[in-house]
Amino acid sequence: MTPAWREFGHWRTGVEYALDGGLWLHRFTLRGVRWAHLVSADRDLLLEAGARLHLDARWLQHRPLRDPRTLERVEAWHWDLRGERLVRAVALAGPRVPFGARAGPE
Repeated sequence: MTPAWREFGHWRTGVEYALDGGLWLHRFTLRGVRWAHLVSADRDLLLEAGARLHLDARWLQHRPLRDPRTLERVEAWHWDLRGERLVRAVALAGPRVPFGARAGPE
C-alpha cells in the first residue's frame, strides 16, 4: 500500500484523523516561511510516507497530541516539511476535505 495523506479545512478534523491512524498534512506559516507537518499516530505509516518523500528516518519527530474527543494525550509523530519537500507533499496529497466535512474512507 502506498501511503496517502490528506488535508482538512478544520484543524480538529485533521487531528482526529491523524490520531485514528491516518496521515494528516497540516500546512502553516512560521516567520514568513511556508511549512507543513505530516502527522500520524501510526509511526510505521509515517516512515513509509517519509521514504516516498525521500526523508531521513532520523528526522521523524515524536510529539504526543491531545485528542480533542477525550482530552487525553496520544502518542504521535510528525515530519517537518518545507521547500521542495513541502511542494512534493502537497502535490501527492489526496483531495482536501473542506471545513465542516468529515474524512471518508480512503
